[in-house]
Amino acid sequence: MKASVVPLPAPSLYALFEGLPEEVLEQALTHSSWTDDRARSYERLEFLGDSVLGLAVAWALHERFPGSEEGRLAKLKAFVVSRRSCGVVARRLRLDELVLARASGTREQRQELAGSVTSLGNVLEALIGAAYLSLGFDIVRDAVVEAFADRIAYGLSSYVDYKSTLQEHVALSGLAAEYRLLQTDGPPHARAFTSEVLVAGSAAGRGIGRSIKKSEQRAAHAALVGMGVLAAPSATSAKPSASAPNVASPGSAS
Repeated sequence: MKASVVPLPAPSLYALFEGLPEEVLEQALTHSSWTDDRARSYERLEFLGDSVLGLAVAWALHERFPGSEEGRLAKLKAFVVSRRSCGVVARRLRLDELVLARASGTREQRQELAGSVTSLGNVLEALIGAAYLSLGFDIVRDAVVEAFADRIAYGLSSYVDYKSTLQEHVALSGLAAEYRLLQTDGPPHARAFTSEVLVAGSAAGRGIGRSIKKSEQRAAHAALVGMGVLAAPSATSAKPSASAPNVASPGSAS
């Protein structure tokens, strides 16, 4: 009997960066002000990495939300790959430590680069571009999606209208989502509403909020988690916003 092969987990993005050839890593960590030839700085790799990052995130959103329209996916992608998001992920990956330990600049130059969130975001994109050239898209794509998973979750919790997302999802099967108010608790100045969403006549999720609208948003979010469309919120992920708008401008959040 042939033994089944269990696939190995994808390497982390930081591990991919650490394993880059030394000359490639050096260029990805070189600021343009450190060299007389800007083409030898990280700028060309940053240019490439920006597109690789965008494609990886676009692929992940396309696969994860088959019923979502292009405009909504585009706005969510714009947030996930924004300069602010790149800076957040760069800090979390401790790229400042990589710059301090492996970059070729003087001590002062390395400290200045490591201390700038914006510059670290540029370095992150340069490293993604370098990893793509060295390892190919498939390996880098999976590592990028894993590294940006929290930013995707944050974008969903802050910008996505869960009721619309749920309706788009169930519509793929010719179904519709219906909401009903189950109960109202508390005094007039501090009401708590409990709503339930039904799909094909069966309860799919329940939520509590300070307004009926918020309780329905939370019920829709619970349904999406139960259906496996959204991941269950982790201790480190942002909590879903019950009053989330229908995808706001990506530049308005951190």
